Amino acid sequence: MASIPFDTVEPRCETRTSARSGGASAGRLLGFGSLSIPLAGAGLPLVLFVPQLYASHFGLSLATIGFIFFLGRFWDVAADPIVGTLSDRTRSRFGRRRPWIAAGGLLFGIGSALLFFPPAAIAPLYLGTALFVFYAGWTMIEIPFSAWAGELSGQYHERTRIVTYKQTMFAIGLLLVLILPTLIEQWRPADGVLKLHATGVFILVTLVPALLLGLTAIAEPPLPTHYARHTGFWRSVGLVFGDRLLLRVLASDVAVTAGQSIRAGLIAFFCVSYMGLPQWASGLYLLQFVFGVVAGPLWLAIGRRLGKRETAIAGELAQAAINIGLLAVFPDTLWLLVALAVAQGLTQGSGNLMLRAMVADVADAHELATGHNRTGLFFSVFSLATKAGPAIGIGLALPLLAWLGFAPKGHSEPGALEALKYVFALGPAAAHIISAALIWHFPLDQTRHAAIRRALDTRAAAIPVQA
Repeated sequence: MASIPFDTVEPRCETRTSARSGGASAGRLLGFGSLSIPLAGAGLPLVLFVPQLYASHFGLSLATIGFIFFLGRFWDVAADPIVGTLSDRTRSRFGRRRPWIAAGGLLFGIGSALLFFPPAAIAPLYLGTALFVFYAGWTMIEIPFSAWAGELSGQYHERTRIVTYKQTMFAIGLLLVLILPTLIEQWRPADGVLKLHATGVFILVTLVPALLLGLTAIAEPPLPTHYARHTGFWRSVGLVFGDRLLLRVLASDVAVTAGQSIRAGLIAFFCVSYMGLPQWASGLYLLQFVFGVVAGPLWLAIGRRLGKRETAIAGELAQAAINIGLLAVFPDTLWLLVALAVAQGLTQGSGNLMLRAMVADVADAHELATGHNRTGLFFSVFSLATKAGPAIGIGLALPLLAWLGFAPKGHSEPGALEALKYVFALGPAAAHIISAALIWHFPLDQTRHAAIRRALDTRAAAIPVQA
């Protein structure tokens, strides 16, 4: 087990600035965080309408598309720890994260062009190749990018600030890509290919400046010469998955994303079948994201005052209460549903934000205990948890609704509609409560982390710095 023995680290408050703690300006953090925009712009359409269009317009069978997307996601998951480990070990004049992001940007652009600008007639092999290239590029950007963000500062609250900018830019990307198909649906509702092409244009137009800004806005921190020999890949993965602190953060994030996926996956069913308001399905989701963008700085301020653990717990319990409030919504109380959607938007990023910032702190504890800097591998494992949560949430919620008698098409009995409301409300609420419980007594707070950073800085000061 690679967790740091806390009783061997002196728990005094940080009074000295860490060697890696220089606070970057807001402009530089926005430029660095802009890499999140094309990633966000590509991810949501891939779920919302790309499979449907490849079936309805290009004639591929649903079974074929489902199998190809399953293989693509499996490749995506398998590539995460590989890229994380290799980027941790990369040594070049450009740093260890930049080469991976630059190469990933090229693959991501090619994959996006293939995926969103397909020829008139395509075969399954075309879709499979496009997804393979797309996911390879995505992973080569996202994992080193997250690790780089975690390494920019050793200060407890500065890390939260960096992640806030990164997640805010991601939320802006989601918001923009949600607006685009909504406008097209009002103008040319039957033109699905136009939505596909418009999304592709958005990704490619934002990708080039995002790469230029992200790769140049902030310098990579210098690395000390490794003071421990590299272990094998599987040994490294085993050490990471044996880190109890990381596992608690991962489990908490799985619960967060599972609850969010249940809400996202059922909101259309709830608006259409329970509320009888199909025109509000996309609007409520969009409204939630608008307020989600506003919420980032709010949770940053709360995190600075309370600490990451306490803020994550407060945010998760607030989201649980908001979801329980959905039990008071009835078909004639649209105003309450809208108010709860706004509240959900204001709280939705709290857990995601704090847990991402906590991963870098846990990586510091692991580095002090083992002598290895595995930040990239830590964030690749965190990425796996983020992908597992939605699969678990939807994988549980949809079969449960079917068992309770809800029919997405056709008529559902009143009891089945009530069941829909209870699953829509209590499923996410339970997930957020579980997330809070998992980190309730999380021991790595600001004081403990300050002691770890002092020990790492003392160790690094005795080792020559690599260019």
